[in-house]
Amino acid sequence: MMIKDTDFIDLPVFIKGKVRNVYDLGDSLLMIVTDRISAFDVVFDELIPDKGKVLSSISAFWFDFTKDIIPNHVISTDPKDYPMGLDKFEKELKGRSMLVKKVDMLPAECIVRGYLEGSALKEYKANGTVGGIKMPEGMVQGDKLPEPLFTPSTKEETGHDINITYDQLKELLGEEDATALHDAAIALYNKVSEFALTKGLILADTKFEFGKIDGKLVVADEMFTPDSSRFWDVNDYEPGHAQKSFDKQYLREWLETLDWDKTYPAPTLPEEVIKKTSEKYKECYSRITGKEIE
Repeated sequence: MMIKDTDFIDLPVFIKGKVRNVYDLGDSLLMIVTDRISAFDVVFDELIPDKGKVLSSISAFWFDFTKDIIPNHVISTDPKDYPMGLDKFEKELKGRSMLVKKVDMLPAECIVRGYLEGSALKEYKANGTVGGIKMPEGMVQGDKLPEPLFTPSTKEETGHDINITYDQLKELLGEEDATALHDAAIALYNKVSEFALTKGLILADTKFEFGKIDGKLVVADEMFTPDSSRFWDVNDYEPGHAQKSFDKQYLREWLETLDWDKTYPAPTLPEEVIKKTSEKYKECYSRITGKEIE
């Protein structure tokens, strides 16, 4: 069963994103991950089989794996536990949903980078820095950084987030909260990157969102999914060019071959692209958890 929308739930919508639909249950939220996919900020008409289950189930795995480092917002991932009669939608919601606590979210994306890729690569090529921090000369795309770097960004309502320095984050949040985010983000990255290596995966970079419940810091939203992180295969790792990744990079690369201006409407995805994208997501889940998506 693929899920494009969740109109079968007659409850107030808290937020509807490109991929997630979130419902307001009063003192909690129901987060549902659909099988929609977006690229270059455009949502496609076609669905990616099991993508929603992969994203939700991977997050659930990591929230549990890292709860010794920092608490999170998860109450339950079992639809039988959901209130307000939502258990009747067990078939639709199983594996792709979470009942979570409401969180006062902090206005920053917390990115940790272990390898030179993405916007970090662009900054390095321009200035020889990553997150404003001077890096060794002669580094190439995909190189491992001397140490994992915390490179925060703003959370913009519209348009792209803006990269900021750690000092600017301190100005935005105050030194105490900024330091807590830095320490938690680095600890999370270190634990998960070490675990990922035992599964033959490199965690190149990842991003988190943090907030507070009753004044205490928690990690929320999603964790270490193929949409929020770059995972590379250790066996294919070769610095100097883009690496094969377990996310929608395959889709992006196919889109780059088209004469498309990256604005709505999106081009139609052929069956082969849908199939291979789905396989990438599912392989990431099975490599990490040792299980197959139900």
